[in-house]
Order: sequence, then structure tokens, then C-alpha cells
Amino acid sequence: MLLGSGGRENALAWSLSRSACIDELVAAPGNPGIAELAEIVACDIEDPTGVAGLVRRARFDLVVVGPEAPLVAGVADAVRDAGVPVFGPSRAAARIEGSKSYAKALMERAQIPTAAWRTFADPDEATAYLDEIGPPYVIKADGLAAGKGVVVTAERDEAVRAVKERLVEHRFGAAGASIVIEEFLDGEEASLIAFSDGSHVVACEPAQDYKRALDGDAGPNTGGMGSYSPVPACPPALVEQIVREVIEPLVRQTAAEDAPFVGALYAGLALTSKGPKVIEFNARFGDPETQALLPRLRSDLGEVALAAATGSFGPDTKLEWSPDPCVTVVLASGGYPGPHQTGHEISGLNAASVLEKVVVFHSGTRREGDRVVTSGGRVLAVSAMGDSFAAARARAYRAAGMIEFEGKHLRGDIARRAEQNEGSL
Repeated sequence: MLLGSGGRENALAWSLSRSACIDELVAAPGNPGIAELAEIVACDIEDPTGVAGLVRRARFDLVVVGPEAPLVAGVADAVRDAGVPVFGPSRAAARIEGSKSYAKALMERAQIPTAAWRTFADPDEATAYLDEIGPPYVIKADGLAAGKGVVVTAERDEAVRAVKERLVEHRFGAAGASIVIEEFLDGEEASLIAFSDGSHVVACEPAQDYKRALDGDAGPNTGGMGSYSPVPACPPALVEQIVREVIEPLVRQTAAEDAPFVGALYAGLALTSKGPKVIEFNARFGDPETQALLPRLRSDLGEVALAAATGSFGPDTKLEWSPDPCVTVVLASGGYPGPHQTGHEISGLNAASVLEKVVVFHSGTRREGDRVVTSGGRVLAVSAMGDSFAAARARAYRAAGMIEFEGKHLRGDIARRAEQNEGSL
């Protein structure tokens, strides 16, 4: 059983449906793309008791949890208590995403390199600290904000406004009741996702995410406008260093604190001149990084997820990957991440989906009769493979151009720098 309804879960469903060890795949609540790959059932996936009851009645062999909210709510705990293996961390382990300040303190205890930081609940104290550290400013809502709780700016007025939105106007509700202000980390960013069975770690290849809404990294932060993998700026030796200095210490620390991490651990990193430093941890697969990673994965995801969920990794467990790059372009609703309209009919899905080495993952869509319409800010993720970044980009943008809906917005520079630096792979 797969829990979730976004583009990440569509990619997980696509990969799990190809697994040799899975006979039947069920998803809740799903979306039109997932419905082509799995049986859909109705379920409130943030209700631990309800999910555990459904899992027990249906006698599932494995549950894979996609989004963060069910993990922070304790769904994985309830399913484990029902005796079913779960690929996803406990509520205690998921606090690394549920609370930025908790994650920062945990990194300090584990001696994991990260930005200097302080947490605030008082707006005047937070504003005074902004003046103390100077620009650029990084302000984060402490709790879950769907990737939209972070502001990075060189403008003091914008930074002060971000503080007021969170601590005075309560724009993010309980998630913004306290904030973290931290040191700005320069250098190229990369995402590294690793699977953990609670003690052993198996790293994926790196990916790079594009958080800003507009080309050239302009505009507001979003949940992610595109991704690509592998990352020329993060070669295998650097991946090994990140695993050694970031991933393994985190897994050891959570185990030592009686919150062993089981599932997909996401490290968002800045590749600084002083080495890699953690920007944030997430307690699950990234979105849209998953849509760029899984098309390259040659290993059986079902087997890997079951091994992680049952504590069956060995010291020699490894993942196999295609050497070919994958580029993922997100198609968003006009106005995203701000107010945007939904309900617009989407055309061109079939034509784009049949292109060679192209997969279209649904993120914010719903079916109305024979039509598929927009239902969210990020609508689709178009992923394409190629024997070079140039070939993968060309395929992804060709497919993206075949899909139309009112207000469609996309960035035109996903993986452009990787294409320009092609020779360094």
C-alpha cells in the first residue's frame, strides 16, 4: 500500500508497479496518474488509527508512506504496531522534518555540519537578530509548510516582513509559531536521499532541485519547479563524504536516542568552499527529486523498501543506477506558489506520455468524467532520460511543450548548467 497523492507518489507508484516482488499495488488517496498503476482506495492518510485499521483488514505486506504529514502524525507507528512493515520513519524520527529547531539541535548533538542558527518566538527579538547578522537573511517557519515556509533574501524589509508573516500574522498557523533564522550558505545546492533500515545506510545518486519560481533562481520559493540527476558538482567521492559526515551520523544519533530512522532520509545540502553543509533534512523522498531519480534506478524498489522496513540491509547493500541523466520539468498553475486557479482542462497528456524515454507524473490533477483537470499549484512533472543532459533536456521540454492548460507556467532553465558542464560528469 502506497500513501499519498502527489508527483512524488506517482513516481513511487510507477517504480513499485515495476517491482518483481509486488503482486498487487493499492494507493490512498492517489491521483489520476497513480490510478493507472494501482487500485485506489479512500482513506484519511493522516489518521493513524484509520490507516492501521485498513492495513490490518486488507492484510498488506508492506506500506510505503510518501508525504511528510502522515509521518509526523504517527501513521508509521500505528501500522508497525499492527504488525505490518513500513517504509517510513516513526513520529519521533520524523521530527527532523516536523521541527526545524529540533533538527538543528539534533545536528549539533551529532556534530553534523550545518549553518549557524537561532530560534525565535518573539518578533522583536527576531528582528534585532536580523540586524545583528546582516544579509543575506534566511528565515524558516519551524514546522511543516509544504516547502513554502522559507524566505531567503538580501533585503531587510523583505526579511522583516517574513518574520511578521510568521510570528505576528500567523500566515503558517502553528507551523510558524516559532521560526529559525540561520546563516546563509553559499555554493551550489544538491539533494542526497539515502535509504535506512535503522542502522545501515544505502545512498541514492544525488539530484538537484530548483526551488525558486522563475528562471535564474528569481521569484518566491516553491515546493520545487524541476530537478535533475546525476549532479556534476557532486561526484562519487563527495557523495561518500556526505554519507560519512552527514547521513551516517544522523542515523547513529537517532538510533542512540531511541528513534531509529527507517525509510528515505533526505539531506538538502550546500556545497560550500568549506565542504558540504546541511540546509535541511526531510523524513521522506524529495519532490520533485524523486521524479528525476526513480527513472534512473535499476534496482527493484519494492525489494529495497521491504529490506529497509524489515531491518534487512547488509553492509554491502548497494543500488544500481542507469548512467544516463534524467531531467524533470514541473508544470505549475499560473500564480503558483501564490493564489492560483484550478479546474482547467489539461490536453496533450497522451501525446507527451508516448514519447520515447519520457514519463509524465501527475502532481495536482483530478479526473472529471473523461477530462483531467488541474487541482493544485504544481500540476505535472515531466521526466525524460537521455544519453546526455542535452538529450534529456530536449526530450523533457519537447514533452512539456505538448501539454497545455490555462495559465501553465514552467521554468526554462532546468539542468541548463549541467548541460553546459556536460564534460565534468
